[in-house]
Amino acid sequence: MDKLSAKILIVDDDQDVLLAAKLFLKQHFDIVHTENNPEKIPGLLANENYDIILLDMNFSKDATSGKEGFHWLNIILEIDPAAVVIFITGYGDIELAVQGIKEGATNFLLKPWENKKLLATITANLKVRESKKELEDLRSKQKVLIADQDQAYSEIIGQSAAMSQVLVAAQKVAVTEANVLILGENGTGKELVARAIHRASNRKNEVFISVDLGAISESLFESELFGFKKGAFTDAKEDRAGRFEAANKGTIFLDEIGNLTLGLQSKLLSVLQNRKVVRLGTNKEIPIDVRLICATNMPLYQMVIENKFRQDLLYRINTVEVKVPSLKDRLDDLPPLIEHFLKIYCKKYNLPLKRVSSSTLRRLEKHNWPGNIRELQHSVERAVIMSEAQVLEPNDFFLSQMENNKPENTGTTMNLEETEKILIRKVVDKHGGNISKAAKELGLTRASLYRRIEKYDL
Repeated sequence: MDKLSAKILIVDDDQDVLLAAKLFLKQHFDIVHTENNPEKIPGLLANENYDIILLDMNFSKDATSGKEGFHWLNIILEIDPAAVVIFITGYGDIELAVQGIKEGATNFLLKPWENKKLLATITANLKVRESKKELEDLRSKQKVLIADQDQAYSEIIGQSAAMSQVLVAAQKVAVTEANVLILGENGTGKELVARAIHRASNRKNEVFISVDLGAISESLFESELFGFKKGAFTDAKEDRAGRFEAANKGTIFLDEIGNLTLGLQSKLLSVLQNRKVVRLGTNKEIPIDVRLICATNMPLYQMVIENKFRQDLLYRINTVEVKVPSLKDRLDDLPPLIEHFLKIYCKKYNLPLKRVSSSTLRRLEKHNWPGNIRELQHSVERAVIMSEAQVLEPNDFFLSQMENNKPENTGTTMNLEETEKILIRKVVDKHGGNISKAAKELGLTRASLYRRIEKYDL
């Protein structure tokens, strides 16, 4: 019979037990180590990954309580959470054995044992070891994936008074389980705030699932969020968990929640109230444990008055409300933001670090930034790519220039809305009414541009 590829450690104060076990087990396993002093366990585990550890429950003379065994069991599991420990004891105390399993042992053996029983127990528990290692590997990979995912979303940059209020509110709410509603225009960084809350929460080592509700059609809403069973509809080739199940124990971020129809709002409310989902094609309720963060750029309170958004859903999602300011309301943060994006894109395109001139900064501070941080980010990236200069000047930034969108100087002063109206009209006319191209230049989504066109009756 070929030996199994496994490493066994036996810890017992009885030298006869160690010798007998080693002689027998060496016939069946690659490596068998023995030790009569439990104090050496940490050192042994530091040098070797054992598949099975046979651990005596009592080492002191006449000891029968098993306290020593529990003590070393806890130390072993601290060092290696995937360790498979089999207690060995000379006393047939079933209650003690059950307690050992509750404490984290995988199994127990009574001394004196039959060799066949010893071999069968070890062989069976090797599968447990494999399962534990796979679980630990998955957890490790999950942590790496979470870290990689977060790298794509930088820390919030800003020390202005407006952003300081946001950061204080985010820190306060993060340590709670309260539902959070983040309000703000497109491109202000609402998802960054949501991720900052998650990273500072008790769920930081679990997943953060982001869902753009504006990009999910009504027909796919339930299957995407709640999952489905194989055969539930034509393309359901296999069972699949929805976003809520995927976010279990972690955080789910529902962006653009204001885009949901009343019917979908009702379905979402039911899940949030019951904390359970039902996959399409089944009647089985699946409990969920998620932290809920929602965001929108739409006026939900006005929509409630107009019967376009459910009041009970609004109450459910906004235990705490955080308002993210637009870029034009936090211009003090413009220099560090520009510097941040310059570092990113100069590194991305393998270029020496560029900077902006003082005249460029003054020009950028005068811009209205209808697309907020997202517009600034795209503008800096384009300037880095297109300019060969080390110092970026005003003409290196392709903006819908406020200076060119103002009327001739007639002595009158325009407010921001009038300026935005003229800006939008000029850009839409420039692209011959092509909303997609106009929205891209303005740094807006198509939906946001349509709303502004309707607002200004253009």
